[in-house]
Amino acid sequence: MTDSAAMRGERAGVREWTGLAVLALPALLASLELTVTHLALPAIAADLAASSTQLLWIVDVYAFLLAAVLIPVGAVGDRVGRRRVLLIGSLGYGVASVLAAYAPDPALLIAARALMGVTGATLMPSTLSLTAAMFRDAHQRAVAIGVIVASVSGGTAIGPLVGGWLLERFWWGSAFLLATPVMAVLLVAGPLLLPEHRAPRRGRLDVAGAVLVLLAVLPVVYGLKQVAADGLDVVPVGAVVVGAAMAVLFVRRQRRLADPLVDLGLFADRAFRTAAATLTFGIFVLWGSNYAIAQYLQLVAGLSPLHAGLWTAPSAAGVIAGSLLAPRIARRVPAVVVIGVGLIVSAVGYLVLAAVAPSGDLAHLVLGAIVVSAGLGPMMALATDMVVGSAPVERAGAAAAISSTAPQIGGAFGVAVLGSIITAVYRDAMATDVPAGVPDTAAHAARDNLGTAAAAVRQLPASLADPLLGAARAGFTSGFHVTSLVSAVLMVLLAVLVLRRTHG
Repeated sequence: MTDSAAMRGERAGVREWTGLAVLALPALLASLELTVTHLALPAIAADLAASSTQLLWIVDVYAFLLAAVLIPVGAVGDRVGRRRVLLIGSLGYGVASVLAAYAPDPALLIAARALMGVTGATLMPSTLSLTAAMFRDAHQRAVAIGVIVASVSGGTAIGPLVGGWLLERFWWGSAFLLATPVMAVLLVAGPLLLPEHRAPRRGRLDVAGAVLVLLAVLPVVYGLKQVAADGLDVVPVGAVVVGAAMAVLFVRRQRRLADPLVDLGLFADRAFRTAAATLTFGIFVLWGSNYAIAQYLQLVAGLSPLHAGLWTAPSAAGVIAGSLLAPRIARRVPAVVVIGVGLIVSAVGYLVLAAVAPSGDLAHLVLGAIVVSAGLGPMMALATDMVVGSAPVERAGAAAAISSTAPQIGGAFGVAVLGSIITAVYRDAMATDVPAGVPDTAAHAARDNLGTAAAAVRQLPASLADPLLGAARAGFTSGFHVTSLVSAVLMVLLAVLVLRRTHG
């Protein structure tokens, strides 16, 4: 264990704050990578002829595998050292990013993204657990975690700008290469500035429990995704049942072990449960809406990747401001009140998004996105601090894994479920709205998704291309409206749940 001042219970000093700057790098990359991927999807669809299902898997497989291995990775960090896990994972993530950049077809790109998810699982749990270990003072820890959350938001702002610039000048794979210089800096600076830390009592790693986590998470997320996209069927429903059974076995096993992967006793605390649920559903709607907004800007508004990035960037300012100011506000107002009010604000933002027009309504879109982000910023910072701060230092890795797993699972489902709702509404509309006279090949492509519709119209005369593209944009916008309304309702329900805890 490190002998730094923070680990002796004192207030953090220069070394800890400098180390925090290094830890901000993987946090920055976490959201930068996702926003850049969203911007790259239209180019990937055109270049690799990817279907709508493949495009969703390019986004989802990263988050699904990341969520499935976060808990085992957090436990490994507690035992072998959190800095060591962070650095090894950073190297693997950089290699996987290069493989993704040069993938020649959708299947290999999905495989590379899967490897990015496995290696990416080392980043946020290690970052949060090292932050909690370095900053033992409660106020300093809240500020430090606010900085980490703000860094995630900074990636949201920088990603579209840098990614858009790259996508306008190079091929779509250049967007994935953004990870390599960030990982290189982390590998050089990490050993110099970050203290190593591990649990003082290191029991054996529960390998069987780690396998059960995989067998629980992967079938459930696969099954729910397929149900959302294609409706009820034997295979996806069976997958959900199998995953749920594995989850039950995992919980029973954890209750019997003296040194479990997940300390289920943490969930006995009402604040912990509420914070974890808030993170899950808050990021569910945020990732889903970010995915839809990126598609709207390029395929409905017709913007280039760079200009789409410029219009996306302002919303990140709301999260940055909210996550940095929230710890200070929470010193005077109960944290759950700050979170609850923020969720109501985000619901208003989703109602604004539900009013965007299919003609490229950028004013409504940006205003709604800013309001959503301003409301969710305090939640992200304070709920994360509540989860991480509730655990003893020797279980910081496990708590950090839970605080990372909850939003990752929520975000993965957000993209899958809300994205599938948009696809379902779009296909329902396009089943009857394809103009007469459109060739069968172009009509089939247009009915699949808006990206393939935009590619198909390039081969048609203007007399057919304009009405077909107009119908496709209207269908996508209708799906966007539905998901925005669903998100608004979820935010209101979540705010009620959180605010009720003020009297609990």
